[in-house]
Amino acid sequence: MDWKNLTSIDQLETITANSFNTPQVLFKHSTRCSISSMALNRLESSTPPTGIDFYLLDLLQHRDISAAIADKFKVHHESPQVLVIMSGECTFDESHMGISMDEIIEQTA
Repeated sequence: MDWKNLTSIDQLETITANSFNTPQVLFKHSTRCSISSMALNRLESSTPPTGIDFYLLDLLQHRDISAAIADKFKVHHESPQVLVIMSGECTFDESHMGISMDEIIEQTA
């Protein structure tokens, strides 16, 4: 996986702008949660499709960004959580054991 680290609230504007041309996937990860680690492992062991930008957010270091994501994209915060951003909006979000690369691929096709 070629993760881009999400470390600044300012990146959300870039992600939103880029989502009009390229699907953007945000994975909100808690490094202290075994379910989150399992979901991350499942994503990383899958073959990611080309033409999608994947962002990884460390929730423990960047709770402010997680709150900004929930507000900006009108989603309820969960951990772990994956969001697909297309055309400036969250078109899909899933959490816990529902997170899979197959679902991301289906939602971005």
